[in-house]
Amino acid sequence: MVSDNEHTTTDQREASQAVDNMVEQAHEVASTQPEAPVGLDMLMGVSLTVSVELGRTRMTVSDILNLGSGSVVELQKLASEPVDILVNDSPFAHGEVVVIEDNFAIKITELVENSEVGAMRGGSG
Repeated sequence: MVSDNEHTTTDQREASQAVDNMVEQAHEVASTQPEAPVGLDMLMGVSLTVSVELGRTRMTVSDILNLGSGSVVELQKLASEPVDILVNDSPFAHGEVVVIEDNFAIKITELVENSEVGAMRGGSG
């Protein structure tokens, strides 16, 4: 039987590996790009906002004004669907919600292709 701590350690290793893979991919992309006036190393300390979107819904003003403690807002997304990971409000990846100790975390399952960005933003591609 596998303990919760072993699951947590495995999830942490997988999350760490995903981050390492993303950094490696960024370095590969940077190495194939023409020399820029500002090197990639100068940007490594720039802080970006990462957010996770569980889903969306539309509600009338009347419905919103009727919300209160205990109200349930149903989202237009199945529980089995991956969540969307946004970096500075731009689609970046898909993932699944996991729990590490007492905190929610996101396990990245797929990086977003450029063709998906428009669709995730609600556009035509």
